Amino acid sequence: MSEPEAPKIEFPCPDYPIKVVGNNADDFRAYVIETVQIYAPDLDISRVTVQESRTGKYLSVRLWITATGEEQLDKMHKDLKASGRVHTVL
Repeated sequence: MSEPEAPKIEFPCPDYPIKVVGNNADDFRAYVIETVQIYAPDLDISRVTVQESRTGKYLSVRLWITATGEEQLDKMHKDLKASGRVHTVL
């Protein structure tokens, strides 16, 4: 019996969810938004949510973009991680 294939994303994909986790800092939300807007200029900032971890050490920023392709998502992920401020991009 073979494993079922993961569902393929059809591009463009509106309302593609992204969660970015990093150290809690006053400007972390703004940093994430500015970086994501490079790759998704139509980002609806009014839908961005921020949640602090139980201990207050981390912040998670949730946002939704229109994903246009794997290249866009890959470049955005690498750019966010390269900052050293981001621990995880989901």
